[in-house]
Amino acid sequence: MATLFTGIAELTTNADAAAPTATIEDAALLIDAGRVAWVGAAADAETAAAARDSGLSSTSRASAAVSRSEVEVVDLGGRAVIPGFVDSHTHLVFAGDRADEFEARMTGVPYAAGGIRRTVAATRAATDDELRARLAALVAELHAQGTTTFEVKTGYDLTTPGEERLARLAAEVTDEVTYLGAHVVPEGTDRASYVDLVCDRMLDAVRPHVRWVDVFCERGAFTEAESERILRAGAEAGLGVRVHGNQLGEGPGVQLAVRMGAASVDHCTHLTDADIAALAASDTVATLLPGVEFSTRQPYPDARRLIDAGVTVALASDCNPGSSFTSSMPLMIALAVREMGMTVGEAVWAATAGGARALSRDDVGHLGPGARADLVVLDAPSRRHLPYRPGVPLVHRVYRGGEVLSPR
Repeated sequence: MATLFTGIAELTTNADAAAPTATIEDAALLIDAGRVAWVGAAADAETAAAARDSGLSSTSRASAAVSRSEVEVVDLGGRAVIPGFVDSHTHLVFAGDRADEFEARMTGVPYAAGGIRRTVAATRAATDDELRARLAALVAELHAQGTTTFEVKTGYDLTTPGEERLARLAAEVTDEVTYLGAHVVPEGTDRASYVDLVCDRMLDAVRPHVRWVDVFCERGAFTEAESERILRAGAEAGLGVRVHGNQLGEGPGVQLAVRMGAASVDHCTHLTDADIAALAASDTVATLLPGVEFSTRQPYPDARRLIDAGVTVALASDCNPGSSFTSSMPLMIALAVREMGMTVGEAVWAATAGGARALSRDDVGHLGPGARADLVVLDAPSRRHLPYRPGVPLVHRVYRGGEVLSPR
C-alpha cells in the first residue's frame, strides 16, 4: 500500500534545480514501494495519488485520480518534513574514550593528530562483540537524530588483519565503508614500509568490504607524495577517492583531491584562494566538519566564501572519539548557521543533498520523485527550528525507504 503524508506545514525536497533550498508550504508527499512517487501542495493531494500499477510518469501521476481507500493517509499535524540526513564522514568503529583530551583542550592544550594512536591501542584490544555493541549504539544515535545514510571509515587498528576486521564490521551496518589505513603511521613503525603495506597487502585484505579509499594528508600524518601514492593504489583497485585535507593549516590536501578527482575533500578549514578556485572548477565536494572546530577550539571553515565561489558544500559529523564525539547532524546545521555564514536552507541542503553528492549518490538526500523515501518529520513547523532550538530533540519520526526507522 502506498502512503500519503498530509498536514506538512513545510516540506524541503532539495529537488528543484532552479531553487535548491526552496520549500513547499502546506504540502503533501506520496510514497510507494519505498520510493517518493509525488510531492506538491496539499490541495492537490486528492488527485495526486496515482494508481500504483498504472505505469504513468510522475507528471501523469500527479493528475490521475484514485480512490483514497487505496492509499494509507498519515496526517503529520502541521509538522515540517526534510530529507533524511546523509552523514558522509564518520569513524564509528572504535573502542576506548578520550574525554580527558577534550577537557585538556578546553584549558588551552592544542589539538594534535597523535591522539589517534590511543584509540588504536584500545580498538586492537577490543573483541568483535565489544566493537559491534559500541557501533550499534552509535548507529542508533544516528537514526534517532534523523540520519538515514552514513559512511564509516576504518583507521583505528593499522594492521592488516585489524583493518580488515574494522571494514568487515562497518560493512554490517552500511554500504558506504571507507578504507583509512592511512590515518597515521603506527608508533615504532618504519614509515616507508607502512606506506608499502597500506598500498598492497592491507588494501587487498579490506577490498571486499569497502567502497572508498581515504588518506589523512596533513602534518603529523601523511605527506602529499605518500598520500597520492596511497590514493592511486586504491583507485587502481576500483575504489572511489576521498581525502582528509587542510584541517590543521594550509596544505596540499585540497589540490591533491581535485587532481585525483576525489568525490570529497573533508575538513577544508584552512584554504587559499587557489584552493577555492580549484574546488569551484571541479566536481569535488568540500565537506565541512564543524563538530571538529567545536571540540578542538580551532577556527571554523568559511562556508560563505566557498558557497559564494560556487563550491559544492556538504556537512558531516566526523563522529569520532578524539576530535568530534557527536553524531548529531542537527548540531552541525546549528553550528553552520551560527558560525560559518550559511543560511538555514543552505545548511539543511549541505547535510542532506550535499552529503549525498559527497558519496556520489543520487537516490538519497532529496525527496524528488524516484528518490528513496528517507524523510525526517520534525516536531516543529519549519526547518528553521533546527538552528533556532539547538540541543532540543526535534526529530519526531524518521523513515528510511518508507519504513519507520525511529522511534522503534
